[in-house]
Amino acid sequence: MNPEQTAARIIEMVGNRAEAHASATTGVASLTRFANSFIHQNVSEVQHAVALKVAVDGRVTSARTSRVDDDGLRSLVDGAIEAAALQPVDGDWPGVSPPEEIPQIDEHYDVGTAEATPEERSTIVADFIDAGDGLVAAGYCDTEATDHAFANSRGHSGKGRMTRATVDGIQQTDTSAGSAHQTSVALHDLAGDAAGILASQRARDSAAAYDIKPGEYEVVLAPECVATIAIFLGFYGFNGKAVNEGQSFVDTGALQFDEAVELVDDSADPRALGLAFDAEGTPKRRHLLIGDGVTGDPVHDRRTGGKAGTASTGHSIAGGEAWGAIPTNMFFRGGSEHVENLIADVERGLYVSTFNYCRILDPKSQVVTGLTRNGTFMIENGAVTGAVTNLRFTQSFVDALAPGRVLGVADDGRFADSEFGPGLVHAPTVRLAGWNFTGGAEG
Repeated sequence: MNPEQTAARIIEMVGNRAEAHASATTGVASLTRFANSFIHQNVSEVQHAVALKVAVDGRVTSARTSRVDDDGLRSLVDGAIEAAALQPVDGDWPGVSPPEEIPQIDEHYDVGTAEATPEERSTIVADFIDAGDGLVAAGYCDTEATDHAFANSRGHSGKGRMTRATVDGIQQTDTSAGSAHQTSVALHDLAGDAAGILASQRARDSAAAYDIKPGEYEVVLAPECVATIAIFLGFYGFNGKAVNEGQSFVDTGALQFDEAVELVDDSADPRALGLAFDAEGTPKRRHLLIGDGVTGDPVHDRRTGGKAGTASTGHSIAGGEAWGAIPTNMFFRGGSEHVENLIADVERGLYVSTFNYCRILDPKSQVVTGLTRNGTFMIENGAVTGAVTNLRFTQSFVDALAPGRVLGVADDGRFADSEFGPGLVHAPTVRLAGWNFTGGAEG
């Protein structure tokens, strides 16, 4: 399937019967999965998908199909237009996007990753397993490549392509586990041995974990933790829908964060993953969410921007009517310190490798509850002295990053996994003045 031709063909079939936005995607997703220190699954799927949104007299509906022949496309179009007639009028329908230049970003696509073989992924997996030196390893290495195009009834069209590669896994002793994660545009950027060494070190160091009392502790948070903080700030806070509905902490222009905090959403960064336009075909633009602690503007799609009296910032996602506008290329500014130096400055606190099962309790204040996982360590007098059992926390992410609360930012920024998946946040290790732990993993 040629995505550009397919999207144009759908709009041709719609004709003057409706406003319409059509998208077509083709790609390949491949996965090498391992458990008990051996590969047990190699799968690859070639995917073709088309999506259509139509509006007839303000009545809007969406439809999708994987049938990309003319009969399948005609059925998609006719079915969507018929279904639209049964919908109530959508008073917030902003119309489809007007023509606008779409930037081309070549750095987001790597041919070697698009054509990666099972043997290439298996080499990274083998390096991860071997680095454990006898520990039991589990996880995956996957690659994906996507070609995407869109067209709409206002004459706007565009295309782009992207790749992603990830290695993610754990090393396990009889009583403990440690994890590691790497994501990049290119498979050749991944180092399975380095990830395996980090995971095995965390696992071995966690083998004799002990319980500690709940309370507020100074913390050094690894990139996975910081990425989770950033994605929650983005999804629940800088989301234009949440701001419009009064459910966000965002106070544009206010010093709500420590001056060390800068959070930018920038799809044009050469390190970023993804496409240069959003689900509505609006070009993505560099957007300052937090600058030197000062809160910036929320992100918008056409719907939330229209309600707020402003333009889309290029942050529409599929299903945005329900979820709102979301930043998906976030970069948390790194610092100049080594992680070891951050730890050395802690008199008594905790180093946390990963957060798990985080859930928002109050989006307005960004109070979140979650667990630590796969490596939580006591720091005493500037040194890691032992492992502690998993802990539950209940903490406002905004308060944790408030003025005076960020005590250091490391120089180890990378794409880190988060509650919402890989490749969304590039984050460093951060030292914070306090984090509220409310109990053990059982409650």
